[in-house]
Amino acid sequence: MTYIIGIDCATSPRKTGLALAAWNAHELQLVDLTRGSRRRLPVAIVAEWAQAHAPVLLALDAPLGWPAALGVTLAGHRAGEGLEPAADRLFRRRTDEWIRTRLGKRPLEVGADLIARTAHAALALLEGLRERLGDPIPLLWEPATLERLGAIEVYPAATRKACWPEDLTDPEPLARWTGSTPSRLAAVSADERDAVICTIAGGDFLAGRAEHPPAADRETAEKEGWIWVRSPSESP
Repeated sequence: MTYIIGIDCATSPRKTGLALAAWNAHELQLVDLTRGSRRRLPVAIVAEWAQAHAPVLLALDAPLGWPAALGVTLAGHRAGEGLEPAADRLFRRRTDEWIRTRLGKRPLEVGADLIARTAHAALALLEGLRERLGDPIPLLWEPATLERLGAIEVYPAATRKACWPEDLTDPEPLARWTGSTPSRLAAVSADERDAVICTIAGGDFLAGRAEHPPAADRETAEKEGWIWVRSPSESP
């Protein structure tokens, strides 16, 4: 049994949705669902779950890297000078363009949007977990490399589009995918709902259904991060 912790990342603890699910290589079973708070921080909740279960895949809804061109360009830039290359290359990662091409969804640009603060919070959470647990938490590129702990970047909006067309105000589809009940999911917050969808994306990664970066983009993906989402052609 492998466990997946879905984290709908946010800069505020009480807006951080957290879901724990069990994955048996065929089915996903929702185990626990909550949000953080200032009294019970998300990093503490995730650490408790990770200490009680193994192995654990963390599926985080937040960019975990920045556009490679942005770092190179800003390192030598001086105020008032022009910027090259074009804005799209500076502010969008390769994975953002991949998601747009495959699914027609454009993720928020970590190089230009307020999502950068959420990305910073997600990376701080990962570092906090490493300190609390005393274990490395590498970003994974293959399911087989998961040992004690590993992490991937996911994007619930893309997973929703790839997996099912139903209106998510209806808890039925989410319940079917997570072995839960509609009544349990009917009153959850948007943050908790997205955390549950993060676990679905994590299950797709572990099952080998999520799309890898093209070989030509692998080095860039390791620098910028990669959103793991199933191909829309994959059957449920």
